[in-house]
Amino acid sequence: MINARRFFRPTWAEVHLGALQDNLRRFRRRMPRSTKILFVVKGDAYGHGAVACAQAAQKVRVVDWLGVSSVEEGVALREAGIRLPVLVLGSLYPFESFLAAAEFGLTPTVASLDSARRLAEVARRLGRKVSCHIKIETGMGRIGMSPAAAVATATCLSENRLVDVAGAYTHFSCAGGPGAGADIDRAFTLEQLRRFRRALRDLARAGVSPCLRHAANSAAALRLPASRLDLVRPGLAIYGLYPGFKPVLSLKSKVVFLKTVPRGAVIGYGATFRARRPTRVATIPIGYADGLSRRLSNRGEALLGGRRCAIIGNVSMDMLMLDATAVPGARVGDDVVFIGRQGREEILAAEIAAAAGTIPYETTTALTGRVPRTFLLS
Repeated sequence: MINARRFFRPTWAEVHLGALQDNLRRFRRRMPRSTKILFVVKGDAYGHGAVACAQAAQKVRVVDWLGVSSVEEGVALREAGIRLPVLVLGSLYPFESFLAAAEFGLTPTVASLDSARRLAEVARRLGRKVSCHIKIETGMGRIGMSPAAAVATATCLSENRLVDVAGAYTHFSCAGGPGAGADIDRAFTLEQLRRFRRALRDLARAGVSPCLRHAANSAAALRLPASRLDLVRPGLAIYGLYPGFKPVLSLKSKVVFLKTVPRGAVIGYGATFRARRPTRVATIPIGYADGLSRRLSNRGEALLGGRRCAIIGNVSMDMLMLDATAVPGARVGDDVVFIGRQGREEILAAEIAAAAGTIPYETTTALTGRVPRTFLLS
């Protein structure tokens, strides 16, 4: 175990860095040798801990780039000693963001002519060359330039000797959907890919040929080989939130209180659960302030004594209750698993997400800072 923060409240997340490294190697084997890998560590590495995950990725030597959502996230990696190239996937604003990105050796995204002008001004102010990737809108509707605007912007930038348009990318909106993140709307994704390829041809005719063209996330890279291009941007698969890869994060707590209530007793805020029989109730110190969704009230499960136990009553801010009747040997201090394996049973983040009506991305990124992460090497 490394970087284990001392904590007293018995609720924590275990991040298995060895599993993450295995997933990186497995993903690398499934890609062509010529295709580079950008490992997405935005959102604090989907709640897993960005610095520790980036350090583990850097050691395994199969990752070419890291992807973050903001300059702040990139700066945190640089200050932790991460040397890999870092692409800021978000739209930078205001002007000072471009200056900070350049000073910390981060590669910004240019998604508009205005941002291109701001980057060019930074290059002039610093008196040295800076690079960027341009973002092309093909159907996501979030940030990015139309193909025509991308040509005009890239041409303007390429005429500036201090700015290198090193990459061009787009973002698929329907590759990796609900559930385990494996769903793909193939028709729409392929149409986005066609739009992107047309935009790249237009750029080439204008004399701009970025050396890194990229579009694919985990699902597209694994299921649509045509989308791999020069670089792919996996996240979900590397964290084991995609079928065929090892789960990296486990969420655990302990029983802190046990009691037996009679038939008819009510449990929790709002009296939403009423016991239909004498029920052994275990209180667990985890709640929605830790990022465990309140939507799991009376529908989620956890593992206790190697068995599935239902969450009963409403999840409160700091605690919740389990029906532990089927685990007569349960005692205060016993481990409880919300995500992960205990004995022969396992609860995946995708299952938690489905019960809460959301997606695995949100399930792990929702874990708040008051949940200590302990990092395991094996």
